[in-house]
Amino acid sequence: MEKIVPKRMFFTKGVGYHRNKLQSFELALRDAGIEKCNLVTISSIMPPDCKILSKSEGLKCLVPGQITFVVLARESTNEPSRLITAAVGLAQPKDKNQYGYISEHHGFGQNARQSGDFAEDLAATMLASTLGIELDPDQAWDERKQHYVAGKDRLFVSRSIAKAAHGHKDGLWTTVLACAVMLLV
Repeated sequence: MEKIVPKRMFFTKGVGYHRNKLQSFELALRDAGIEKCNLVTISSIMPPDCKILSKSEGLKCLVPGQITFVVLARESTNEPSRLITAAVGLAQPKDKNQYGYISEHHGFGQNARQSGDFAEDLAATMLASTLGIELDPDQAWDERKQHYVAGKDRLFVSRSIAKAAHGHKDGLWTTVLACAVMLLV
């Protein structure tokens, strides 16, 4: 049996507004560019040697009806002005032969930067724990070098994508999403 391991991935995000919750999700998928795919949500491991593509490069690889694996964060509201957010964070060892962690975060009351930072910290903490390292993200983050330092010479790089929006003023459903899209070829 052949193993299914993604070779490439990309990040995307979107927002949608509609009187029906499901259609607001569909519009968020359209905004993200992945509405034509059959999405399968997966947990949060970035395979070793997985290349990260730009969104535009990644979208070119998709075909209508394709089964597409995603790490997906999503949040919805129909409350006017309520701040919602969805973010996906990645913590990846500098050594590309090791696997990384992708985290999803969604909630209320955070802007995109706060949500993205939280998702990155969560991914870094999960990666460190699998390696038997205790990581305090506030202590391990090297702002100048833009990476995490954990244990002796273990370096992580991180990134995130996040979308935040306020609930539509007229009470339409508002849905935000962020995801890591996995490509098998």
